[in-house]
Amino acid sequence: MQIEAIHQLKGLFPDVQMQQVFPDGKTFPDCLPKYPLDKIEKDYEAQKASPSFSLKNFVHHNFVEPPKYASDYTADMTQPVQSHIEHLWDVLTRRPADEKSTLIPLPYPYVVPGGRFREIYYWDSYFTMLGLQVSGRVDMMENMVKNFAFLINKVGHVPNGNRLYYTGRSQPPFYALMVQLLREEKGDDVLVTALPTLEKEYAFWMKGRESLSEESTAINRVVLMPDGAVLNRYWDEYDTPRPEAYREDTELAHDSGKASRKVYRNLRAGAESGWDFSSRWFKDGSTFKTIHITGIIPVDLNCLVLYLEQTLAEANKFAGKKAEASAYKSLAIKRKLAIERYCWNAEQQFYTDYDFEEDTYKQDITMAGAYPLFFGVATAANAEKVAAVLHAKLLKNGGCVTTLTASGQQWDSPNGWAPLQYMAVKGLEKYNMFQLAAEIAKRWIHLNIKVFKATGKLMEKYNVVDTNLLAGGGEYPSQDGFGWTNGVLLKLMQMFKIKG
Repeated sequence: MQIEAIHQLKGLFPDVQMQQVFPDGKTFPDCLPKYPLDKIEKDYEAQKASPSFSLKNFVHHNFVEPPKYASDYTADMTQPVQSHIEHLWDVLTRRPADEKSTLIPLPYPYVVPGGRFREIYYWDSYFTMLGLQVSGRVDMMENMVKNFAFLINKVGHVPNGNRLYYTGRSQPPFYALMVQLLREEKGDDVLVTALPTLEKEYAFWMKGRESLSEESTAINRVVLMPDGAVLNRYWDEYDTPRPEAYREDTELAHDSGKASRKVYRNLRAGAESGWDFSSRWFKDGSTFKTIHITGIIPVDLNCLVLYLEQTLAEANKFAGKKAEASAYKSLAIKRKLAIERYCWNAEQQFYTDYDFEEDTYKQDITMAGAYPLFFGVATAANAEKVAAVLHAKLLKNGGCVTTLTASGQQWDSPNGWAPLQYMAVKGLEKYNMFQLAAEIAKRWIHLNIKVFKATGKLMEKYNVVDTNLLAGGGEYPSQDGFGWTNGVLLKLMQMFKIKG
């Protein structure tokens, strides 16, 4: 029997996950086997019927739990937050390793988020790199860009993270932004060098475009809109429970009353979105079992793919490929018009997602609506309207809340997240709305520093509504470390000349 990873153990893996041998479903897929996996599986099948058999003892006899990393780190509370982060870069750095686990070894050192997240994550890494840039760690910025190029060439795309069980999906495509960030430090050659991998990234997101038709309007991550425009959605190659959330996915699918495989695909697509999970993806706006993300055109995703097209146009121009540059420029212009058509919600005076299955605008006000400002998609008039909604509805004591719905999911109220604060701040600045940008940034910075001084930790997310409470919700406890919080905090403190 040829088994490549723990999550492919047909009998043992489901039993361990469903019986919660480990409180966190991600622990077992990340364990290191002490013996060949085919031997462990055979031993399990031979022993499990014994009256004295203990599944927990069997697992601990055959596997080594993964390290927790940043969770074990104790901060020096006498140091300012900037010094803490500067030291944390080394704590969170991983070196190339040849582990016999689900980890996909990378050729260069990289920074992980922290806590339970012991591998590199795609969109997290851009925001981490913002802080590395402030710290002058250009070497690590370059390493991370090279690692993502390695993954694009090896896997065909950047997986959610460098684990075998993540390869069916990606995450919000920030690779072009990473390349442009490194370009700021090392010059235009970075853009030309990255051109082949940028093209491969784009091919992944546009796979199936040639096969779209009136009879087949959605294939993989591409969707043919009624007016002939092609936009993107989130997807996953698989329609099975996520190994790292096997029990949760199985139980939700059972309780949903829907076809299990459809639920699994939507859960996986939700993980690809990075917003796992949010009422933004729920059909009824509040209930997890109504998740339908594969039927949605997300405004933030399409802004990111637009930027990828624009970057490809620029990279081809620098490479002397005029025809290719012109073709990508044309694609970007068409997408920009389509985003305005399908994601500008006149009723809400805000950018929202579009339900292409129902051919209607989603009504959820979320921080994804700030992306068109960051990428310069919005007209000046629409940008002012977005700013008004941000100020009136989303801005809270500690920064901007992710959505207006308190569903119990982590990408909902009352939680705020570092990447969304940054996108909003930079987007507002692009349209010369400096006062609101500064207000968001300063409230966020103050909250981060306040929690750090009380706990010695920088967290994955924060309660921005009641700044005296910690953030909650989601499938796992709030994590500390934390890569993108560190990066965004350093960047915003530099931008607004604030010391901690």
